[in-house]
Amino acid sequence: MLSFIWAEDANGLIGAAGQLPWRLPDDMHYFKRTTMGNTIISGSRTFRSYNKPLPGRTNIVISSHSDFPDGVQVISSIEKLCDLVDQNPDKQYIVTGGANLFSQLLSRVDRLYRTKIAHEFSGDTFMPKIDYSLFKQVKSVPGVVDEKNKYPHTFEVFDRK
Repeated sequence: MLSFIWAEDANGLIGAAGQLPWRLPDDMHYFKRTTMGNTIISGSRTFRSYNKPLPGRTNIVISSHSDFPDGVQVISSIEKLCDLVDQNPDKQYIVTGGANLFSQLLSRVDRLYRTKIAHEFSGDTFMPKIDYSLFKQVKSVPGVVDEKNKYPHTFEVFDRK
């Protein structure tokens, strides 16, 4: 199964100069809970924003370069990644970004984990347009708003119909 996980603002913004444009610890905890024990897939720029392999998960980077730290599996093409996913249909592979990787895999994604933030931020990277008529929302849970999590947000899960 191929899944996407991301957070976006009210306008679909997902990044600013290679970083998240907001600080939302509740979303970071959600990301960790959702991805733990699974395989995460990122493009090289998204991986470099982590600075290291994320523990408790198999880390795959899609790149033609091999200069990644120990603990990272490098796959050189989308086609090879799709072959891996097809060979392991009972395993969940979760794409963490960036926008280019989301775009290339949009036609193949089975599940969407979206954190929708009810606020507008400034940045330069937007989530590719998704045709939500192809998906059914199976969960919507409001996030915690407090002194550390200042922006209202909702955790949503969609499965392909």
